[in-house]
Order: sequence, then structure tokens, then C-alpha cells
Amino acid sequence: MMNYPQVLFKNRKPDRIATLEEYRQSGGYEGLGDALSKASHKDVQQVLLDAVLLGRGGAAFPAGRKLMTVADDAPHPRYIVCNADEMEPGTFKDRVLIHADPHMLIEGMIIAGYGAQAEKGIIFIRPEYESAARILEREIKIAKEAGYLGKNILGNGYSLDIVVHRSAGRYICGEVTAQLNALMGKRANPQQPPPYPTEKGLWERPTVLQNVETLACMPHILRNGPEWFKNLALTETGAGTKIFCASGKINSPGCYELPMGIRLSEIIEVHAGGMVEGSEYKACLPGGASTRFLPREFYDIEMDFDTLRNVGHRLGTGAIMVFDQKTCLVAATLNLVEFFARESCGWCTPCREGLPYIRDLLRRLEEGEGEEEYIPMLQQMSKHLWSSYCAFAPGAVSPVESLITYFEDEVREHISQKKCPFK
Repeated sequence: MMNYPQVLFKNRKPDRIATLEEYRQSGGYEGLGDALSKASHKDVQQVLLDAVLLGRGGAAFPAGRKLMTVADDAPHPRYIVCNADEMEPGTFKDRVLIHADPHMLIEGMIIAGYGAQAEKGIIFIRPEYESAARILEREIKIAKEAGYLGKNILGNGYSLDIVVHRSAGRYICGEVTAQLNALMGKRANPQQPPPYPTEKGLWERPTVLQNVETLACMPHILRNGPEWFKNLALTETGAGTKIFCASGKINSPGCYELPMGIRLSEIIEVHAGGMVEGSEYKACLPGGASTRFLPREFYDIEMDFDTLRNVGHRLGTGAIMVFDQKTCLVAATLNLVEFFARESCGWCTPCREGLPYIRDLLRRLEEGEGEEEYIPMLQQMSKHLWSSYCAFAPGAVSPVESLITYFEDEVREHISQKKCPFK
């Protein structure tokens, strides 16, 4: 097996988190120290931009560019928010990262906060991650006692405080503007910009929101430089490593830190232990439940944002959910749409009405009550959902669209046999 550099997981242990001292021994807080003593906040923004650090939460927006959108004359206080509301089915990388090395996230938040000149930091975490929330609260206190948080950090004049906020528990809270509404005690409905959160976010103040994995990359970039980070990838367009969550019909489900641009086939066959006995690869969702099925023809594709985008797919969160030849993809898609229909905030008509409609058609197909006309109806309704208010609905119908695109024969078998052919 090829041994790739472990950057985010270098302090990962099987039974406990890394301590502050262990993190410092591995270079922790050196990047922050260099940034505060030798660089301006503009320099930090440029380094992150030069490193081509793209958001690891699924949107792939350049992290440095996001910091740059906070205007120099923007009002204070400013906020840095960590999105740890990890509710995408199949995705569990942020929880593993926090349990492995919480100070990596804390340092990343301080660096991002310095880049935005923010005074207040908030970690928005899903309620099921209570153990991670308690770990963070404890380690934030330890970091503050060590001089890394609070007033005049490391004696360099910059001040930041971080608190942990537990979500009320809805998937829509992972959407940027819905999350900000939730933090302000409002209903978690999305808001359509402009203004963007970096102009007017929490309480009308500039707010930068980043994912856990994105923030965890920042200390290493500040310490080792942008070229080092770009060279970790296997593709020209990629940069850094990526944490892939592998689950489904494989022998070794889990989280694996691998170079951006690694081939899907290598992830499955080598790092995830191969397909379970008697199973053959049929398809996977490459980036969580809101991405499109990748059929066998893409089995050797390079797992990179640009590579997947070029063939009409998304890397998303990097959560690879593997299905074999014995799995009914109509049933799998129905299961996913059930989740999305339940989690819709109900704010706009396409999402509120469209997802239950699609769910009903898929359920009829799975129960042997499908009609030929259901196929164009599913296609048409999926197109309507792209007119929704936020990105929730387009993501929710991605499995549906790709089911019809790549596995229409399987859908037609449900209709012609008047039952699920896999039961």
C-alpha cells in the first residue's frame, strides 16, 4: 500500500485525542505565531489564496478569496464561524477530525479570524456531536490558558474569543445563511444574497463561515507555505490532501486522508479494503447524499474538484458511499429523498412541494405500482427543483437525476415486472 503524507491525521490515535503538548510538538501553533509576528492579515489572505485552498464543505469556494471579501472599512465586531453541523448522509470527517486533533481546528479558526480581523469566533456543531462539543469546550479553555485565545494573543495585539454553539438539529442549518439565522435565534431559513455574509452576516456584521476541514488545513499552509500544500495533490488542478469518508459495500469503512486527485479505484480497492466478498462495484455517491451516482465508467476517475466537475459531477464533501450489483438504486434513491423531504425548511415552493412529489413517485416504483410516464415526470420535477431558493433542492435531486441518466433500465424493470427486481 502506498503511504501518503498524513497532514490532518498525523496526530490521530485509536483511543484518545491529541493533547495540546502533542500538537505543539508536531508544529502546532507555529503557523499562528508566524502569522501574528511576521505577517499582516492581508498576507494571511494571500497565502491561503496562493495555496488554492478550496472549501472542504462541498462548495469548493477559495478560502483566501472569502476572507478578502471582508472590506477594510467594514464595521466591528466581526465574526468567524466554524460550520461543524455535519449532517450530510455518509459524511463523518469533521467529527473524526475534532476527536483526533481539536487544537488544529482551534488554531485554524484563530488564523482565519486574524485574516478577517474578527474578534468573535463561534463553532456551530450538530447536537448529536455532544462528545465533540465537550472536547472543544475543554480544549478551548486550555488554549486560552496557554495564551492562544483571549486578549492580546501571544503578545502580538490580536484578540479573539471562541464559543461552542449546539445546533437545534436540522440539516438545513448547514446552509450558510440558514446557519447564521439559527445562530441569531431566528427560523433557519436561507437568505438569498446580496448582501453576502462577509458584508452583513451575524447581527448585520461581517461574518466569515468555514468548514472544519478547511480551517484545519490553514495552520499547515501558514507553517509550510502554499507550494508545499499544492504539491501534496496528485493532479495539477488539486491542492492539499482530502479526508475521504468511505462507507457501503466495502471491507474497511472509515475516514482516510489521501492526496487530492487520487483515483476512486485506489481509494476503494487499497485504502477501503476492497469490495466485500461476492460484491462488484456498481456505483457510488462520491461526495455525500447530495451528489450524483458515479457508475462503473467513472471507476478510475481522479477525485478532484475540477476533474469531477468536468464530467458533470461534484466532489462534495468527499463522502464515498459504495453500492454493489445487488443493491436496488431505486430503493437507495428513495431512502435519500425521504431524508431530504423531511429536512426541507419549507421556505420555497419547489423544495416544499417537489420533494414529497418525487418521493411519492419513487415509492410507487419501488412498490411495483410504477407507470412509464413516471420517468419523464421525475425528470421534469427534478428540473423544477433547480428553481428553488437555495442549493438544498438541487443537491437533493442529484441522485434522482443520475438514477434516470445512468440506470434508467433498472427503473424500467421496476415498471415492467411490477415489483422491485432486487427483492
